[in-house]
Amino acid sequence: MIVLSEEQFLTYFPHIDNVYSHRSTQHYKRKPLISHYWDCRLKGRPPGTPKSNDPNKKKRKRTARQRDLCDVKIKITEYFPGHDVMGSSGTDAGLSVLGVGVSGSLPGAGGSMLHLTAESALRDQQNQPFGLLTPSLNPPLPEGHPGVNGQRFFTIQRVNGNGANGKNDGVSGGHRHTLEESDRVKKNSVQRYLLKEVREKKRSLSTRAMSTQNETQKQYHTKATGLAARTVANRSQDNELKLYGSCFCPFVQRVWIALEVKGIPYQYIEVDPYKKPQSLLDVNPRGLVPGLRHGDWGSYESSVLLEYLEDLNVGPALLPPGDAKLRAHCRLWTDFINRHIVPNFYRVLQEQDTQKQVSNAQELRDEFNTLVTAADAQGPFFLGPRVSFVDVQVAPWIIRLRRALKPYRGWPDPEPGSRWGAWVDAIENNEHIQATTSTDELYLDSYERYAQNRPNTSQVANAINSGRGLP
Repeated sequence: MIVLSEEQFLTYFPHIDNVYSHRSTQHYKRKPLISHYWDCRLKGRPPGTPKSNDPNKKKRKRTARQRDLCDVKIKITEYFPGHDVMGSSGTDAGLSVLGVGVSGSLPGAGGSMLHLTAESALRDQQNQPFGLLTPSLNPPLPEGHPGVNGQRFFTIQRVNGNGANGKNDGVSGGHRHTLEESDRVKKNSVQRYLLKEVREKKRSLSTRAMSTQNETQKQYHTKATGLAARTVANRSQDNELKLYGSCFCPFVQRVWIALEVKGIPYQYIEVDPYKKPQSLLDVNPRGLVPGLRHGDWGSYESSVLLEYLEDLNVGPALLPPGDAKLRAHCRLWTDFINRHIVPNFYRVLQEQDTQKQVSNAQELRDEFNTLVTAADAQGPFFLGPRVSFVDVQVAPWIIRLRRALKPYRGWPDPEPGSRWGAWVDAIENNEHIQATTSTDELYLDSYERYAQNRPNTSQVANAINSGRGLP
């Protein structure tokens, strides 16, 4: 038998409670003590309910542990204050786990239990595999023990069979397994407490880091700024032709520029495509911008909408009228822009590997050079002195080279006096393009998500990451 003061019990038992599993409790009407009987955890127990043969019933995920792997049993007795030590039999001993480390009240006296081990407290018990239990007969309490003065204390003793039930069917001897095997089945209270502290610390640090990151992360804008904000205000009146757009979206800006170039009356409606309002879904079930509603008809996809605006035959034509070959030429290079320039723009911006960024940027420069080669030699626009269909198609990404690709990926400015430089200047200074362009800050904030390649940035970003074409 081992005799422990309350302080010792609260300190040491949580280190070895993984070895044992509580089996039963015995209360006494006329004795100030409680007895708890514990089996070795590796004894194993049958499931609480019989296994069902119903094929439609959900199967258990856990497999019952093999039974009778170890026969060691112990009895822990808690002696309450005011007990009669001399009148109590050692065989009437037991435990109240409700006040022990198992209940989560781990810190013992002085809060030092986490730095102690069962081995250091009971190093004289070397004959048992766990250094805990050495059978003996009710030794008297040592001088100065708290129990002598009527204070609460505990005893731990090895028992065979079912103890007080009168059966002696137990098997004597030590444990049939190692402490590591008990640890595998279940960590002790101290280990669980320390692991919980580590998890909570990691969670706290992660939450703090995410909070800090979220505070510094830029978000996309939901209102146009600069000259674009002025245009939104001027185009806010109700009109049968409605453009559903987002101020940061280049695909929207294509249609927006065309409406301004042609001078077609319209109503601009700013929507948040990440929240997909019903008014947008009514026009485009996919919830993507731009969306165009003309009376009771609606459509989407920027290139399709540009063709539709051309077919209205209102305002200056963007496709050369009466010249089928030149119109086909413009459509051919529009397809080139959508297949090569637009995806490569996002590949450069979203790529996180430095070497791949360099190679992607070179590929994008080559694509722009190819487009410049196909343009009118004098320019400054694609077909000459006036903005046209191809210019409108590529303008939003040229606008974003300086405002997003330069700060995030070091995109170079055009060489002064070059054909490419003249085209960029013409795009930047066109009044209709300026009227649909917000301040630089809006693009810098909105495109940080792409530059960091954050998850779920957009369907375009997801398509680029997966190697697919534009959605």
